Amino acid sequence: MRKAVLKEAVKRFPWLANVTLYGCLFAGGDFVHQMIAQREEMDWKHTRNVAIVAISFHGNFNYFWLRALESRFPGKSPGMLFRKLLLDQSFASPLATSVFYTGVSFLENKDDVFEDWREKFLNTYKTGLMYWPFMQLLNFILMPLYLRTVFMGCCAFLWATFLCFSRQSGDGTASVALAFVLYPKQRLQAAREAHLARKKQKEEEEQQQSTDN
Repeated sequence: MRKAVLKEAVKRFPWLANVTLYGCLFAGGDFVHQMIAQREEMDWKHTRNVAIVAISFHGNFNYFWLRALESRFPGKSPGMLFRKLLLDQSFASPLATSVFYTGVSFLENKDDVFEDWREKFLNTYKTGLMYWPFMQLLNFILMPLYLRTVFMGCCAFLWATFLCFSRQSGDGTASVALAFVLYPKQRLQAAREAHLARKKQKEEEEQQQSTDN
């Protein structure tokens, strides 16, 4: 019964249902990350910021992007699927990753909103290439157009967990994220120490440059 109601809601209100579900699932990924991290207190502000970025950009962008792809490259022939995947991974994926890192940093009022992006974008994009092409292939083959953003949201639940970990504690690589899941406390401490060391080194280099000038 609930499944039928949800399906009918997505059909009648496709934009609202797709964007809302996408944002909720993305925020849920941050919640799961914090649970795995075994934090003493939940950082609800970070979850709120993730939800804002997901609803205001990711959900809306993917809703219209997937429709534009299907309009330009309709059907499920190998050639059309290849074109959709190529465009999706060469344009949409790096854009979405960039907006996540910079958008959440902007909402947190960081002095340098591009810091996380510079340090972790490339690794995150490479990790995404091991995940999203396969998910999107299933999306393009199996899902009707009105359900594709919802399907992406379901896939993004796991991806958001990884993104939130990478932004706060990791470096954008799957190996560090996996080690974190297996040994959360030890790896979290090591990741934080490594991040602080990189930050300190960067500050020292900037001070040295200022002195030289």
